[in-house]
Amino acid sequence: MENNFFESPTMHVSDITIQVANLQRSLDFYHTFLGFQVMEETENQAILSADGKKALIILEQPEGVLPKQGKTTGLYHFAILLPQRADLAAFLKHLLQAGKAYSLQLGAADHIVSEALYFSDPDGNGIEVARDRLSKSWKWIDESVQMSTDPLDADGLLAEAAGDWQGMPVETRIGHVHLHVNDLPAAKEFYIKGIGFQEVTGFPGASFLSDNGYHHHIAINTWNGEGAPIPDLQVVGMQFFTITYPNKEEIDKVVQRLAALGYPADEGMVKDPAGNHIFLTAAAK
Repeated sequence: MENNFFESPTMHVSDITIQVANLQRSLDFYHTFLGFQVMEETENQAILSADGKKALIILEQPEGVLPKQGKTTGLYHFAILLPQRADLAAFLKHLLQAGKAYSLQLGAADHIVSEALYFSDPDGNGIEVARDRLSKSWKWIDESVQMSTDPLDADGLLAEAAGDWQGMPVETRIGHVHLHVNDLPAAKEFYIKGIGFQEVTGFPGASFLSDNGYHHHIAINTWNGEGAPIPDLQVVGMQFFTITYPNKEEIDKVVQRLAALGYPADEGMVKDPAGNHIFLTAAAK
């Protein structure tokens, strides 16, 4: 993993907060099965980490939580980015051995820039577990990075599994967040002109956005339909995700740009045109 895509001065997604129906069931999945460390736990919240210091996933069980709604805006999936191919190999081995207990429907793909495994948590929240190929191998045409959805060489990947899965490596990151939106041009304006990302590639009904030449920190799509409704606040799914900027001065500029576009921020929290909540924060000094 190349950390320059996830450290200042690159803006990036640093953590995600997810609403769940049953906190203990979700902890069994994220802690016992996936292997995240529990930094803090209360009756209705758990903060998860890979290194025991930095929060990556926050699970919350709100009062009166509602089941997941279909065909809405919101989370498509979030990516857990592992540092090495051997880590992904060990994880795939773990999925095939222990995932049966969770009735996982497993998907996989080679995206040229990365290799990825796909499944959902017990509430139907999409998860991608991936590893990046080195950026020097990525192919760019002008300002567009080449990406695809090719079959994953699972046998070749498994051959690199040096041992059993030992839980999330300490260098694990949130690689990106992929969102359902209901108006692609409006969402692109928000994330490019307001938030400050650059579009690096596109597919029918989808756009991939990043900072500092990464393949994507954010993806947006209208695959749930143009004009898809915004889910209720109490529904399981993403509550918000965090974008970390290099400093407060940069955030002040972003807040001004967003306000000019008609998206006022309230104490660092802002909503995109599809109702997805984003928290804007500055990197720790």
